[in-house]
Amino acid sequence: MGWDEGQVFYSDQAQFPQGGGDPSVTRHSALRKFKEFIRGFHGEKGDLPYRESLVQNPKSLVVAMEDLESFDAVLSDKIRKLPSDYLPLFETAASEVLASLRSKVAGETGEMEEPVTGEVQIFLSSRENSVSMRSLGADFISKLVKIGGITIAASRTKAKATYVTLLCKNCKNIRTVPCRPGLGGAIVPRSCDHVPQPGEEACPIDPWIIVPDKSKYVDQQTLKLQENPEDVPTGELPRNMLLSVDRHLVQTIVPGTRLTIMGIYSIYQAATAQKGAVAVRQPYIRVVGIEQAHDASSGGPSAFTHDEVAEFKEFAQKPDAYSSLCSMIAPSIFGHADVKKAVACLLFGGSRKRLPDGVRLRGDINVLLLGDPSTAKSQFLKFVEKTAPVAVYTSGKGSSAAGLTASVIRDSSSREFYLEGGAMVLADGGVVCIDEFDKMRVEDRVAIHEAMEQQTISIAKAGITTVLNSRTSVLAAANPPSGRYDDLKTAQDNIDLQTTILSRFDLIFIVKDVRMYDQDKRIASHIIKVHATADAVSKDSDALEGENWLKRYIEYCRVYCKPRLSDSAATMLQNSYVGIRQQMRQQSNESGESAAIPITVRQLEAIIRLSESLAKMRLSLVATEEHVAEALRLFNVSTMDAARSGINEHMNLTTEMANEIKQAETQIKRRMGIGSHISERRLIDELTRMGMNESIVRRALLIMHQRDEVEYKRERRVIIRKA
Repeated sequence: MGWDEGQVFYSDQAQFPQGGGDPSVTRHSALRKFKEFIRGFHGEKGDLPYRESLVQNPKSLVVAMEDLESFDAVLSDKIRKLPSDYLPLFETAASEVLASLRSKVAGETGEMEEPVTGEVQIFLSSRENSVSMRSLGADFISKLVKIGGITIAASRTKAKATYVTLLCKNCKNIRTVPCRPGLGGAIVPRSCDHVPQPGEEACPIDPWIIVPDKSKYVDQQTLKLQENPEDVPTGELPRNMLLSVDRHLVQTIVPGTRLTIMGIYSIYQAATAQKGAVAVRQPYIRVVGIEQAHDASSGGPSAFTHDEVAEFKEFAQKPDAYSSLCSMIAPSIFGHADVKKAVACLLFGGSRKRLPDGVRLRGDINVLLLGDPSTAKSQFLKFVEKTAPVAVYTSGKGSSAAGLTASVIRDSSSREFYLEGGAMVLADGGVVCIDEFDKMRVEDRVAIHEAMEQQTISIAKAGITTVLNSRTSVLAAANPPSGRYDDLKTAQDNIDLQTTILSRFDLIFIVKDVRMYDQDKRIASHIIKVHATADAVSKDSDALEGENWLKRYIEYCRVYCKPRLSDSAATMLQNSYVGIRQQMRQQSNESGESAAIPITVRQLEAIIRLSESLAKMRLSLVATEEHVAEALRLFNVSTMDAARSGINEHMNLTTEMANEIKQAETQIKRRMGIGSHISERRLIDELTRMGMNESIVRRALLIMHQRDEVEYKRERRVIIRKA
């Protein structure tokens, strides 16, 4: 869908509707009622909100449809059904009221001056529920609608004529013709209305030429609105809708912003329409009111009822609130208690901070799950996608740098470039779930560095230089290079990701498929139970209600609770961080190489965010020592364990082991000539048949690989001897 502009078709010719409606509502009476509403509507506090608002901001006036309905239900109904006819009247009434108020003020001060009639733009708002973009059909044309979505593109500002000045080529007669708002054009008459004098030549057909300098203009911009990801049915593409905004709404929206808009559902003829398709028109919405969704709350603060808030506060006071929340995280997954706690922290998030110099510190938590197949990593991602207030799910292999960040696209009709946001922009204020993180191309992975730490995406392409917000958490799942996590390899070999991306993850979990009889038995029993009760769960309204409750509770905590560290907790955290750095320095000195996962100041900030997130779960405004202790425990069982995992390259070998490894190396070199290749599994089987221990053979291969004598190919399944 491009920024096509064409003629808008209406059933009437710019006349006020006659008949077919309430006969009592004429143009004059409607104008009078609108003036009475602005001047005399009393708010809940007994004040005059619209009159005061108009004096303070003479350029625009935001009107709640509920207020208009309580004042005059007939007028409100007319605005909903015939907004194109009654909105201009409303704006005229507002301009006239403003002029009278200004002249009254001038008269009181003794300086009587000519009142300036300014253009007042009316913005409509409503607390009613939004209509789905998919349900908009022919019944809604020319009516007022309310829809929600994400802005994915914005065009440049253009000048739209409101009145076109025409000049007759023959008699130089001047005429002014009004233009339809939105994407509509002017209806230019075919003949000149000048009456020729006797002997004067009559004006020909189509004598008018447009005089651009004497025409009146307003700013206009076109936006592209896409359905919210959570509203798109599974397996279907999200729908887009073209929006037209003008005057004071221009340049107020950037791509990636979540909106709820009030507008007039209209139609236009696309420039790319086929000839002969006279009756086919494309829909668009002429916007008459915009509400931006702040933070994670798309419904705004009023979306929570008093009963809900009371229930949330009561739940937060319970001593087992933390464990109860963690038990609600992916209940179909057996075990993984610490991973569930980390996912809970990710969903609640820390507190965003803005420093005096304007620098923003992120409050969102990033988590990486790395490990064996079939350890429920993707299940966690799917659960978060369903539970987070805003979420986008994507796979590493099917994601490009432009698809994750933003792309610049050329419009097919106007040939202009415009910006279209990617997954990280669309998930602003929520979570991006990236599966198969290790399968991404390196250059695509680098593209999200800025988005993960600075939480912005900077674009400088095709003459467009801008910065988009991507205040998102990232939950990523990855496999080690060999497919499975190998305890006989060093941490660097198992975690085959750059340190630049690893340092941006607050928690890194190594998820292993441990073979233990008792645990396997319990897992098998749990999975069989899940499959047996699957149909019952899908019909059970309690389970669905629990999911919705968790989603609402997360949304409430993210909007209203912004905890900070207490002084004692900060001191405890400072001492712990220094101790962790010392441990890692000692480990690198012993091994003679740097750690696979760097422990930097980012990890200190990560523990602060985790502490704030744990406090947020209890609706506490202060993160205490108890929260810091739990955050440190989570950090130790995840990132620190991952950094210490695997065997040490320079571990002390007994003389017997060293001799066995040397024998294994000799046999490998005998079996493989330089340049030859063999399957790793086949080589290990052959050497174990000769009486060698499999772990010794693997250790010998690892040492030869580190000496660059052998090389792995085809996802480490094939070995090639190099020297």
